[in-house]
Amino acid sequence: MELKAYLKERCALVDAALDRFLPAESELPHSVHKAMRYSVFAGGKRVRPILLLAACQAVGGDIGCAVPAACAMEMIHTYSLIHDDLPAMDDDDFRRGNPTCHKVYGEAIAILAGDALLTEAFRLASNSHLAAGCDTSALLAVIQEIATCAGSYGMVGGQVIDMESEGRRDIDLATVQYIHTHKTGALIKASVVAGALLGGASGEQLAAVTRYGEAAGLAFQIADDILDIEGTTEEIGKDAGSDQARGKATYPAVMGLAAAKEEAASMMDEALSALDAFGAEADPLREIARYIVQRRN
Repeated sequence: MELKAYLKERCALVDAALDRFLPAESELPHSVHKAMRYSVFAGGKRVRPILLLAACQAVGGDIGCAVPAACAMEMIHTYSLIHDDLPAMDDDDFRRGNPTCHKVYGEAIAILAGDALLTEAFRLASNSHLAAGCDTSALLAVIQEIATCAGSYGMVGGQVIDMESEGRRDIDLATVQYIHTHKTGALIKASVVAGALLGGASGEQLAAVTRYGEAAGLAFQIADDILDIEGTTEEIGKDAGSDQARGKATYPAVMGLAAAKEEAASMMDEALSALDAFGAEADPLREIARYIVQRRN
């Protein structure tokens, strides 16, 4: 398969759906709806929603049923970026090459835009009209999976330990692995699990896709750590070297750059191995795993 064309087509599908599902700027309250749409449409590769759709496809499901959940996942991801960029956390001026939400709309509106995106995601994912044709028990399992991976047992928990570890010299590999598997890996795993559930996966298929998601999620964040060192500001869309400047707990900081690259490659191989029982229907997942490690942004 030609990954670039696949990603472009799927990204267009997700963007069109997000445009339909998000509140219009003309709806009250205007300021928060403008801020929500600004951050959602300020670029982004749509990796999480595309993974969700690819997992649904891999187990033989209809991706039409999975589009609302895919958009919900992107809303949650965007909310996390808005809050991550705030002065109280990473204090970033740029995201995806554009001024961060709080730089454009102020801190209060940025906080509320993130809150609104998180809440809107669950309103969308649980919309019975949009979910017509989906198995109700599968939809409930998807909502529970996403909620678990977005909260203190997942992404929020990883963010907390990430902040508490900043600038410390006593951070070990186990702590870095906890941060990465929760702050970034949890939502990536949730994306593929949700897609597989909505696609009607068997127990064996779900277990395999879960293993894939865990490995791919860790590979994604290790690749981000490496890009912070080797990438340019133009490539990564935010200040290069910011992790090192803040004393972030990263794989290169703990293991060294060469070992971090080996670990990213190992996680990619583990993700690919998890899909051995699948045929060509899982090729998008395979190619995305390779892309995650080899990307330059």
